[in-house]
Amino acid sequence: MKKMIVVLLVLVSIIGVSVRVDFWHAMSGERIEIIQGIADRFMEEHPDITVVPQYTGSYNETLNKLIAGVRSGTAPHIVQVYEIGTRQMVDGGIMLPVQDLIDQDPDFDSAVYLDSVLNYYRMDGKLYSMPFNSSNAILFYNKTLFEEAGLDPDKPPRTLEEVMEYSKQLLKKDSNGNIIRTGLTWPTHSWIFEQMLAAMDAPLVNNGNGREGVATEAVFNHEAGREIFEFYYEMTKNDLMLNTKKEDWSAARQIFLSGKAAMVLFSTSDVTSFTVEGAKNGYDIGTAFIPTPAGAPAGGAIIGGASLWMVDGHSEEETRAAWEFMKFVNSKEEQKRWHLDTGYFPVRKDAVEELMYEGFYSENPNYLTAVMQLLLSKQTPNTNGAVMGVFPEARDRIETAIQQMNADKMTPEEALEWAEKEITNLIKDYNELYN
Repeated sequence: MKKMIVVLLVLVSIIGVSVRVDFWHAMSGERIEIIQGIADRFMEEHPDITVVPQYTGSYNETLNKLIAGVRSGTAPHIVQVYEIGTRQMVDGGIMLPVQDLIDQDPDFDSAVYLDSVLNYYRMDGKLYSMPFNSSNAILFYNKTLFEEAGLDPDKPPRTLEEVMEYSKQLLKKDSNGNIIRTGLTWPTHSWIFEQMLAAMDAPLVNNGNGREGVATEAVFNHEAGREIFEFYYEMTKNDLMLNTKKEDWSAARQIFLSGKAAMVLFSTSDVTSFTVEGAKNGYDIGTAFIPTPAGAPAGGAIIGGASLWMVDGHSEEETRAAWEFMKFVNSKEEQKRWHLDTGYFPVRKDAVEELMYEGFYSENPNYLTAVMQLLLSKQTPNTNGAVMGVFPEARDRIETAIQQMNADKMTPEEALEWAEKEITNLIKDYNELYN
């Protein structure tokens, strides 16, 4: 027996003990397997590190589980958190800024990353999390239905006015006045509103969108905000736009892919899905930049999606292993693969460049739209995205205001004013808690 124990100890000393890295993420469906594939490829290259990915529910559920995990001492090493959780993560004081790891890693080159992506997750010049699944909002449109309605399938609308005009041509009703096909749908999500504001270089909150100082109030009740709300209202009242329940991405997807709406405002993360599923339904799907009012100031796209955060409190060895995995996830080859498998765009310049040279974008232009929209964006506090600690609650208020407006319980002006006041009160309560 003693001899066996000695042999086992010798084997352990020779082989070494694998370092375990727990990774919590919010990628559901087929993306669970895609994430596992990334971990498997990493472990092939790093046999001394075991990465254990775990799907932990939606973004909100993952964040709540993280908070519970920190309290119970069961928090992971890496957690995926949606972009609007940035302020809350920084204020929580439970994360290790990746800038600290970058500063200790002479081989890490920040210059290969897209500035527009890094700028979202930078605060006070420090990068707090590692970009991962990045997206923005674009317009998907059904070229087949465009052609059927007498519209040029190669000329998607560029302005809100054109969206409305195109929708009038696309609108189709039966003899009883029921809508067979309309122009536009969307998931009734504040993220689309935020993206449209940024496309006009307009702020959501004060103090440089919360980037030049802590945001103290919402400020979207301005001309740009009113133009967007009025667009939603007019489109809805004239049967040119189908609204879903709050944040119902599945419903918007089904309305568009079934041909009941010829256009949808959606995330670039579904380029692959829309292109493939559209073809199965006999539709040729195209993509275009998110539309803005004619003559509006030029702005840019905000980063959507999520990033990877390093949870503090683990051993130095485990943190180093987790950092190696973070870097692998963002390697050129992995970012190219992630882009092709999902539609989320690469966060690295060299990945985009290589795909361009390989002819991928010329053969698959739908993937290029998101990348070009991002590359052509101005870099301002407005296009870098707002930062505040009550973002989920703020989105709920904006979506409620839109629903109340479309139900004629508020005018567009009243809805904007109500939402702005509600969010300002939420921000004040949050700031009192953390300051």
